[in-house]
Amino acid sequence: MSRISVRGFAVASATAVTAVGSVVGVASGSTAQNNDAEATAADATLLADMPAGQQAQVQTASLTQQADVQAIAADVSAKKDAEEAARKAAAQTAIEKKDAAEKAAKAAQEAKEREEAEAKASRSASTASFPVQSSYTVAQIQAMARQVVPSDQWTCFSNIVDHESSWNYRAVNPSSGAYGLFQALPGSKMSSVGADWQTNPGTQIKWGLNYMNERYGSPCGAWSFWQANKWY
Repeated sequence: MSRISVRGFAVASATAVTAVGSVVGVASGSTAQNNDAEATAADATLLADMPAGQQAQVQTASLTQQADVQAIAADVSAKKDAEEAARKAAAQTAIEKKDAAEKAAKAAQEAKEREEAEAKASRSASTASFPVQSSYTVAQIQAMARQVVPSDQWTCFSNIVDHESSWNYRAVNPSSGAYGLFQALPGSKMSSVGADWQTNPGTQIKWGLNYMNERYGSPCGAWSFWQANKWY
């Protein structure tokens, strides 16, 4: 290779490197990119003095380096996008977990309030005082029951009594001997509430409500079981 061609090759190589530096400067936002571009333009004049074959080699090398720089820049951009997507996904997961925790806490609070209401109703049923009469109409018995049965449980409570005794507090099952409004078997178990369980529907109501709350959680729990099994 002649002295001129060697010098030209060196200059052209420097031109290629400078061109690559320009690309990097543009990708990174460097303030030196204008100076790099001017240097590239100046060196390009020297590149024209080189033989065509050498020019092609230098230009190929320059394009390859530029492609490498662009690939690196693309990789950096892709990495940033992936990190941003991961950050957003983590934030969304945190929000979902928070919402789930709040819903669980709310459900637990509602369950606690229901339990307290049922316990209060049970205590009210145990301590309620009803006037003693020689006989009672269905309307009177239902009015007594409404005093102690929570309003949201009334329909379920009433459905069970309707099916068990039709509100007849002296009803007796001829086969089993089950007795009263709730067809307790044996009927004598209602004596835990009062000795007048055979003649006082108020005593039976106290026992029946306590039984439903203790065994099924509520009258509606007892009614759901009754519907599935035809007994409770």
